[in-house]
Amino acid sequence: MSEENQPVEENERPEEDSYTIDRKVIASILYAVDTDDRDKLVELMEPLHAADIADLLEQINAYDRRRLVLLYDKEFDGEILSELGDSIREEIISILKPDVLAEAVRELDSDDVVDLVEYLEDDQQTAILDVLEDSDRVAVEQALSFPEESAGRLMQREVVAVPEFWNVGQAIDYMRERDDLPEQFYHVILTDPRFKPVAHVTLGMLMASPRRTPLSEITEPSFRTFNGSVDEGDVAYAFNQYHLISAPVVDDDERLVGVITIDDAMIVLDEEHDEDILRLAGVSEESSLSDRIYETTKRRFPWLAVNLVTAILASLVIAQFEATIAQFVALAVLMPIVASMGGNAGTQSLTVAVRSIATKDLTGANVWRVIWREGAVGLINGVIFAVVMGIVGIIWFGSPALGAVIGMAMVINLVIAGLAGTVIPVVLDRVGVDPALASGAFVTTVTDIVGFFAFLGLAGVVLL
Repeated sequence: MSEENQPVEENERPEEDSYTIDRKVIASILYAVDTDDRDKLVELMEPLHAADIADLLEQINAYDRRRLVLLYDKEFDGEILSELGDSIREEIISILKPDVLAEAVRELDSDDVVDLVEYLEDDQQTAILDVLEDSDRVAVEQALSFPEESAGRLMQREVVAVPEFWNVGQAIDYMRERDDLPEQFYHVILTDPRFKPVAHVTLGMLMASPRRTPLSEITEPSFRTFNGSVDEGDVAYAFNQYHLISAPVVDDDERLVGVITIDDAMIVLDEEHDEDILRLAGVSEESSLSDRIYETTKRRFPWLAVNLVTAILASLVIAQFEATIAQFVALAVLMPIVASMGGNAGTQSLTVAVRSIATKDLTGANVWRVIWREGAVGLINGVIFAVVMGIVGIIWFGSPALGAVIGMAMVINLVIAGLAGTVIPVVLDRVGVDPALASGAFVTTVTDIVGFFAFLGLAGVVLL
């Protein structure tokens, strides 16, 4: 048994200011697994939030994960499955006993079940759908009929809807009589006779108003609906832009079919940001720390292959100036500086542009102003660093001409880097290519080629 799996004293607790599980608690949990002490395992896991348990399962290795899940057995909560990453979730679903899986899934709202099954293999998907009650299964299957990553997949079917002509008292009595209210909801949706949502009322206004008050008099002004086929990214943007708490989802006939709540919308927004960050680095959005070596290698290889091609292109530029470099060895020493500064400046502009495109802040109305600004910033920074590198060139190599060459090359490359970092993602977005995924390779190629060509070309003209 490893030393880190030894138990800890009962009075030792995680630091209160930390949102991560204390490593000593993890060690105690693994020790309980090692000793097959189910009672102790349940005692240690019981205070943990489902998200913390999911983090724990993702941090430990596959062998310990399997033993923990089997020992935890019937205590396994469906909320834990909702918090897990896709790859680990599939693994754990295959480990759970059928009766444990059935009980865990029954506890979930329909939107959580949809999120659970939509990317699973057919056999695992069928196994989960088979344990649901008929009404729940129909609701999940209807949600799965919507396109992937759409509002229809994101919504929950459990809604509270009442006729638009009711008053506060009727709505309150109706909710008190229902035994199937959602565990969490924020609005009562008002519908017309065709079951089309026309407004909604917050629970706060409902409880604060006299019973005879018509619901139509206390509706919330921020009401809006989403068609089930709308992209979930657009839904998340609208929630964030208009400060929505929940919003109804309708079908093509404008009839109410579900509701999206802010927690689900913010999860999508967070995932969108994570995907952009990973794509900028050339890493698949499906990547996680729990991925196996083969999976990680397979996902990163294509990006590295693209980078190899761009590096070869930059090398071909350098090869055109072999004679110049042979006569002035100092050029080989200074070349990486020019390329590095251009690459960093391009990445700065690129990051701002991609984020602005994702948040819809960069539009046709302001794109030219932003491009001009980035070009101007590149020019100013280029001049400043040109002076610095000019002085370095003179002091280091004793050549004012060499200092002037690297200074001019610095100005050219930083201006081009600023422009490329903005123009390239905008163009890619206009032609329907994800700018977060493809921009990095193009910007790096441009700054390398321009940097080397400007530096070596100027050196050939000035120094020879």
